[in-house]
Amino acid sequence: MNRLICHVALLSLITGMVACGGENQQTSQENSETMIKAGVTTKDWGETDGKKVQLFTLTNKNGVTVGITNYGGIVTSWVTPDKHGNKSSVVVGMESLDEYLKKPPYFGALIGRYGNRIGDAKFKLDGKTYTLAANNGKNNLHGGNKGFDKVVWDAAPAADSSSSLTLTYLSKDGEEGFPGNLKVTVVYTLTDADELNIEYTAETDKATPVNLTNHSYFNLTGSTENTILNHTLQINGDHFTPVDTTLIPTGEIKAVAGTPFDFTTPHTIGARIDSVPGGAPGGYDHNYVLNRKDSTLQLVATLSDTTSGRKLEVYTTEPGIQFYSGNFLDGKFSSGGKPVNFRTALCLETQHFPDSPNKPKFPSTILQPGQKYHTVTKYKVSLQ
Repeated sequence: MNRLICHVALLSLITGMVACGGENQQTSQENSETMIKAGVTTKDWGETDGKKVQLFTLTNKNGVTVGITNYGGIVTSWVTPDKHGNKSSVVVGMESLDEYLKKPPYFGALIGRYGNRIGDAKFKLDGKTYTLAANNGKNNLHGGNKGFDKVVWDAAPAADSSSSLTLTYLSKDGEEGFPGNLKVTVVYTLTDADELNIEYTAETDKATPVNLTNHSYFNLTGSTENTILNHTLQINGDHFTPVDTTLIPTGEIKAVAGTPFDFTTPHTIGARIDSVPGGAPGGYDHNYVLNRKDSTLQLVATLSDTTSGRKLEVYTTEPGIQFYSGNFLDGKFSSGGKPVNFRTALCLETQHFPDSPNKPKFPSTILQPGQKYHTVTKYKVSLQ
């Protein structure tokens, strides 16, 4: 009997070791990266909506890396050295697909069909009223309940030699209440000058509002242990669009001079943040009207941090930029093992203005059949 027990125990031990080995092998396969071209690797990252999700890594000659997943077109990391040579990510990101499926507040995501808010979750176009999801109080935010940030995009590396990834998605007529079949292409390119270029194009078969952007949250210190209040910001915008208590533009365009919104010269974000008027919890969540005479790619904002020595420059062809100081971050999600708390990360979202479909005096966001939507934004990280 004792011998039989020993044999059974030994068999159980061997079986457990085999099973454990099988699990380790499977985990290893899931975590293994495959180079698909110079400067671009990929690994399997799970599945959602019955579609395969991958995590891509772009690498330039300086060893700077950018992680991008085809789930939501999310920028999961941007790892660069600070002035001491220590590497860390300057964007908030998460470690797994499961964490993103818990719906964090748009960390790093591609936003569409309409970035920012549409008042009362409706708009009128060609005599017809379209009703959208009211997913932000009474308003529509970032495309609705399942915007472009929550879909699986088709992904492929660029055919040229660049560290580049092309994402494509067909948003079908009626999706989230928007009219028209909208074909969208977004190309991420990491250059050897440590620039992340984002090129957006789209075409439609019915008139529809389109306003695409990226919602990366930046903290140039490389850790959300630190707030962004000591970051210095300059925005090339003499005017902004005031908002009501639900953050919908009133339709006015006001000068920033003499107000806490004036970043025409560099100021630390914390210097006047508690003087910003508006609803709780307070802070910046406003669209700036950029100083520009045409739609060429121009430098529109500069963010810097003395602790890390890093500087972020934002270039765009867009007429506006949303500066959001992380007012609604509450520590429910973590990045790099650190909770993302109130004002520990900020967004500089290039865009057309919020609620433009309901504000005729704002630059139009209506894309017509036969037209091509095309915008470019570039983020550049360097050391001061």
